[in-house]
Amino acid sequence: MRKSIASLLVALSSFASLAATPQTATLVVQNMTCQLCPITVKKSLENVPGVSQAKIDFAKKTATVTFDADKANVSALVKATTEAGYPSTVQK
Repeated sequence: MRKSIASLLVALSSFASLAATPQTATLVVQNMTCQLCPITVKKSLENVPGVSQAKIDFAKKTATVTFDADKANVSALVKATTEAGYPSTVQK
């Protein structure tokens, strides 16, 4: 029984190391004109599968998004904000 548990733990740790490293992208977001806009942008990004975190900076008009590259990509992030009424582009 202990051997089975040990084997399972080794297998799980190996699987965890295969998981994609989270990526971060910063988007420049247009049309954020009031204090409520960042809430809408944040929710639109968090609804994209694979997004683990979205931080919105109203003053700089940016969104910094952490996501799993196996489940999401920058195009999906841009699409999400654009469909919410806030077109965005990737910050260079």
